Amino acid sequence: MHPMLTIAVKAARRAGSIINQASRNLDILTVSRKSHSDFVSEVDGAAEEAIIKVLMDAYPTHSILAEESGNRGDAKKSEYQWIIDPLDGTTNFLHGFPKYAVSIALLHRGVLSQAVVYDPVSNELFTASRGRGAYLNDQRIRVSKRGLLADSLIGTGIPFRDLSFLEAYLAMFKDIIPKTAGIRRPGSAALDLAYVAAGRYDGFWEIGLSPWDIAAGCLLILEAGGLVSDLEGNENYLKSGQIVAGNPKIFVQLLQIIAPHLTPQLIAANK
Repeated sequence: MHPMLTIAVKAARRAGSIINQASRNLDILTVSRKSHSDFVSEVDGAAEEAIIKVLMDAYPTHSILAEESGNRGDAKKSEYQWIIDPLDGTTNFLHGFPKYAVSIALLHRGVLSQAVVYDPVSNELFTASRGRGAYLNDQRIRVSKRGLLADSLIGTGIPFRDLSFLEAYLAMFKDIIPKTAGIRRPGSAALDLAYVAAGRYDGFWEIGLSPWDIAAGCLLILEAGGLVSDLEGNENYLKSGQIVAGNPKIFVQLLQIIAPHLTPQLIAANK
C-alpha cells in the first residue's frame, strides 16, 4: 500500500471508531442545523479533527479541504491537498440508519491520487491509489459487467441542499425509472460511489454535491475500470458537484437519458 494511503486509512479508522462509539449514544448528541435538512453533529467535528491530526502529524506541509472546518494550509503553495468528509450521511447516522461513511481523498497537483471510503458499520474499507487499482478490504474490485440498462441497479441522491434543480432532477428520475431494474437512494454519496466501484451498482448520478462527498469515490470508480463525468460528459465534476458514473456501457446510456433534461441553469452551474 502507498505510504500516503496507509496514513489515510489510519485516519479513516480513527474517525470510524469515534463514529461507532457515538452511534451507541445517539440520544445525547449535540446537533445543529446548517441549512434545510442539512445537519451537523459534534461527532462530525470530532471525527474531522481526528482525521486532520493524523494527516498533519504525518504531512504538516499539506493543505486540507474539510467539510466542517474548510481550508487549512495554502493549497497554492502545497502540491498536496487532502479532501475530507468525516461523516458522509450525517442525517442517516442521527437516525440510526446504518448507511454512512468516512471519505478521504488526496489531490496531487490537482489530480486525484489516493482514496479511502470507510464504512464503520460494516467495517468495509474501500481504497485506491492512482494506477494501482481499487480494493475492498484488500480484495481487488471491478465495476460490473452489465451492458443493459434494463438489467441494471442505479444509485442516486435527491438534491436536498439546493432545491433549484429539483424539477430537472425529477425529470431525469422519471425518465430513468422505467429503463432500469431499480433505483436506490440510501443517502451517502461516498458510499454510493464505492458501491459502483465494487459492482454493487451499475451506475449512479446526482446533482448538487460537494468535492468532499465525491473525491474519494470517483478515484475508486476510475481505478475499478469505470467512468466518471459531470452531467455533460466532461471532467468538471469535482468543481460542479454534478456527477454521472458507472461501468463504461451503463455510464454512456445514463448520459444519453440525462442529456435532454439539461436546463440552461444546470449547464451554467456545471461551468
